[in-house]
Amino acid sequence: MDKSFYRSLLLMVNNKEMMRMLQEYAAARISHYQLLLEVEKDHFRVLEIQGAIKELRRVKTLRDECIAGAK
Repeated sequence: MDKSFYRSLLLMVNNKEMMRMLQEYAAARISHYQLLLEVEKDHFRVLEIQGAIKELRRVKTLRDECIAGAK
């Protein structure tokens, strides 16, 4: 990703209300995926769910990533 993309995201990540809502959404999705992990039998589907959870957890560091990328 280039600097201009990160700079465009700064508008969102520097808005406290937007970041709070985004983090709440990510937490809700993580909870949903964790419930799916408890009942999933297919190994490849488990790996997909784990990957989705990992990406959703990146939301916590999105602001730092955008700031670093915009420099």
